[in-house]
Amino acid sequence: MVEEALAQALREALWVTLQVMGPPLIAVLVVGLAVSLVQALTQVQEATLAFLPKLMVCGLLMLLLGPFTVSAMRGWTETLFDRAVEIGGVR
Repeated sequence: MVEEALAQALREALWVTLQVMGPPLIAVLVVGLAVSLVQALTQVQEATLAFLPKLMVCGLLMLLLGPFTVSAMRGWTETLFDRAVEIGGVR
């Protein structure tokens, strides 16, 4: 029983991680690819040109997805604590 609960908690942790970090990761990867393409076409090899757009997109996504992130993390944490109480039980 405990092993099944731990496996379920791990599965849910991976799913929440994918939900929370998937969109920013994909957005940063797309921006990085676009910036690399522009740098290759224009032959401008400036380090800050690759970093700043990714930073801006990541910041914007943090602002937009903040409420979703907090609700997903809070829901998972409440579920995790409820399961811990169920497994431990009251003696």
